[in-house]
Amino acid sequence: MAETVTLMPYDEALERFEPVLGLETHVELGTASKMFCGCPTTFGAPPNTHVCPICLALPGSLPVANVKAIESTIRIGLALNCSIAEWCRFARKNYFYPDMPKNYQISQYDEPLCTDGYLDVQVEGKTVRVEIERVHLEEDTGKSTHVGGATGRIQGADYSIVDYNRAGIPLVEIVTKPVEGTDRLAPEVAKAYVTELRELLRSLGVSDVRMEEGSLRCDVNVSLMPRGSSTWGTRTETKNVNSLRSVERSVRGEIERQAAILADGGRIIQETRHFHEDTGATTSGRSKEEAQDYRYFPEPDLVPIAPDPAWVATLKAELPELPSVRRARIQAEWGVSDLDMAAMHNADAIELVEATVAAGAPAADARKWWMGELARRANEAGTALADLPITPGDVAKVTELVASGALNDKLARQVLEGVLAGEGAPEAVVEKRGLRIVNDEGELSAIIDQVLAGNADAADKVRSGKIAAVGALVGGVMKASRGKADAGRARELILEKLGVEG
Repeated sequence: MAETVTLMPYDEALERFEPVLGLETHVELGTASKMFCGCPTTFGAPPNTHVCPICLALPGSLPVANVKAIESTIRIGLALNCSIAEWCRFARKNYFYPDMPKNYQISQYDEPLCTDGYLDVQVEGKTVRVEIERVHLEEDTGKSTHVGGATGRIQGADYSIVDYNRAGIPLVEIVTKPVEGTDRLAPEVAKAYVTELRELLRSLGVSDVRMEEGSLRCDVNVSLMPRGSSTWGTRTETKNVNSLRSVERSVRGEIERQAAILADGGRIIQETRHFHEDTGATTSGRSKEEAQDYRYFPEPDLVPIAPDPAWVATLKAELPELPSVRRARIQAEWGVSDLDMAAMHNADAIELVEATVAAGAPAADARKWWMGELARRANEAGTALADLPITPGDVAKVTELVASGALNDKLARQVLEGVLAGEGAPEAVVEKRGLRIVNDEGELSAIIDQVLAGNADAADKVRSGKIAAVGALVGGVMKASRGKADAGRARELILEKLGVEG
């Protein structure tokens, strides 16, 4: 039976209730092998080809911890300003589900590797500190596919199949403390946090953080408390939200849904919920377990982890420049406004602009093309800027051709169009389409003569002192040359031919 959903308008909901957020982000680490065995972690392999007795939990198999995964987790914790445990251990999290070969997950419970950190994010010019409760290491599950039915979920499916390639891949879970005081900005804060976290993880090189492939997934917890109350409401957990836009939409939708229920005298059920990309709505999944339901106990087949403090200090000293520090440096170097920097950040364009500058383009020109023409084309295609089939080197070459006078902006847009269409590098597109500016004086002069002959009235106006009328003549030259004429030089020659000083 379909769930009936009633929503309260967002502004009304925020007048009556205050949201409290909690974000649990799962990150698949980019290690060569799985967490407790030597199976490869390559995405997209044929189902059940990257498996072995250990990750299939066959009798007698024993796990061995992946030291690279432990190192990556410590680096994440350090970048998030966490304390690193001097001693911790793995635990068994017991539950039955077909994607868990062992019927338990090796995770961490009361002794996580990293604790008590924070990540600052910028939202509408304000700094919001999101406190981190824990960063712990575990293994990922397999992937279930439910065949048949209308929803692709287990309810109503004809049968289910499981791919265990993902089972055992190192998975880091980053759990925030409850985030209060965000008020109407709660959806934006959630999105900004996941965005900043994704950039930080990418800068560390620990994961490819591709949300569309599941290597970065977010569980979004939302609860509401009446204005003036200090008692948190019952939370829901929206599972596996896999895009930045969806993180924002899921928070907003849950606020509107929960507010309507509470205002009508109902109660919120502590449960997991599923987010639907097509509608932006969430639907009920299952009741949410408490920690005791998982019957945690120490993993007997693995020794405790005791990171050497000297090793941890070395890892901290080797951390790369973090995204927030890098953005501040770049902004100062490029001399851009806070608004322009925020626009580039929101468009995920900073790295692209920086790489274009490194390829030789002026910062202003690189920013102009990525945030203008290319952003427009990415929006039309419904894709990310970074996924456009064009490189920063290509864009730098286009800016070079414009600066040299070989192209104007109109022609440059056509060159970009050609590159995106797979016609080759910028110079190849210029030659193939014949797009270089007409700068031969003889050719340009002939075009101007033709335009003057066909626009006698405008020419007479210019001769009589109405200099503004020259614009129509320049426009005629640009049309006749198919946009290839140098407009500035064309204006000079028109005035010269008409005997008028410009």
